[in-house]
Amino acid sequence: MHGVEGYMYPNEIELQWSVLIVLYPYITGLVAGAFILASLERVFKVEAVKPTYRLALLVALAFLLVAPLPLQLHLGHPERSFEMYLTPHRSSAMAMFGFVYLWYLMIVLLMEIWLDYRKDIVLWADSSKGIKRWIYRILTLGSRNISDLALRVDDKVGYLITLVGIPSAFLLHGYVGFIFGSVKANPWWSSPLMPVVFIFSAMVSGIAAVLILYMLTSKLRKTAIDMRCVDTIARYLLYTFIIDFSLEMLDLVHRLYEADESLRALDFMVHTRLYFSQVILQIFIGTLAPIAMLGVTQIVKLSEAARKRIYVTSGLITLISILAMRWNVVIGGQLFSKSFLGYTSYKMEFATREGLLPAVALVLLPFVILWVLVKLLPPWPKPISAAQS
Repeated sequence: MHGVEGYMYPNEIELQWSVLIVLYPYITGLVAGAFILASLERVFKVEAVKPTYRLALLVALAFLLVAPLPLQLHLGHPERSFEMYLTPHRSSAMAMFGFVYLWYLMIVLLMEIWLDYRKDIVLWADSSKGIKRWIYRILTLGSRNISDLALRVDDKVGYLITLVGIPSAFLLHGYVGFIFGSVKANPWWSSPLMPVVFIFSAMVSGIAAVLILYMLTSKLRKTAIDMRCVDTIARYLLYTFIIDFSLEMLDLVHRLYEADESLRALDFMVHTRLYFSQVILQIFIGTLAPIAMLGVTQIVKLSEAARKRIYVTSGLITLISILAMRWNVVIGGQLFSKSFLGYTSYKMEFATREGLLPAVALVLLPFVILWVLVKLLPPWPKPISAAQS
């Protein structure tokens, strides 16, 4: 058969998880990483990243709203997904994720955003006109008390929610790695380090995304970029990337030392089917190159313009690298036979339900939602008239 080498069982020739399942952990990783960056200012008091606090929350919300859509497109009957809330199956990690998703969306993210914006929403409800006024009045949820005492309560409750949100963010994305790592029948996925690697790669992608979006929105608004802020974010991105890469190398060393019967088959697959996406794109271009570039900014004193170019370049490469990592995990784990005697290939279609076109649309949709959120809830200070102050 075309695209098949060696001996493959009939049910192994066609991949069950396509590019949509690649996008699912990628999008949820951006959510978790953006929220972790926001928590640096709220919980760990890293004042340098304060200009990106609200933007990080909105980025997390925009991507979280899109996160379940790849799964919905993948399902043959997406309307049945609602049944997991009506008849919960506690022994199923996939089913229980629906409750984790609702918890993170309703209790953690929306509550923190509302508490942080509540004063501004009340002021905007009084100053805006037309449909915006009605939207802001609805968003007040009937709470219009913006006294000092009320705002202090908001701040304390928001702080507690952020504290709860940090382990929730780890749970949100770590469970994806848990699903892959717990598949004992697949040696490419079965690893106790898989959930930890997924968490740190999520932090890397989320930090990189917020860094690029902050610099882009500052450019579009024609406002000065806070170099202290981007320098600090880039430093955290470098540290997190180093930890992520170290964990991946640790997992590789463990596999080489263990050297079970699957090693030869996996090694052949890496040097053939996944050579470009993993060795070239993920490791050399997508990991070592941005780590080296970000490392140079910590060692050599460069101009602001040079640092900006390095941050944007390394951030974009990082996002591509993490997407390649998700591809290599999801697709790579389905390219070899369970007998280790054959290999298949994956050819992405274009305009089908699980093809390239809907995948691109799902990648772009969070940015459309983010644009709407930024228009409605500006993440930067909005001028307020003297009559409102």
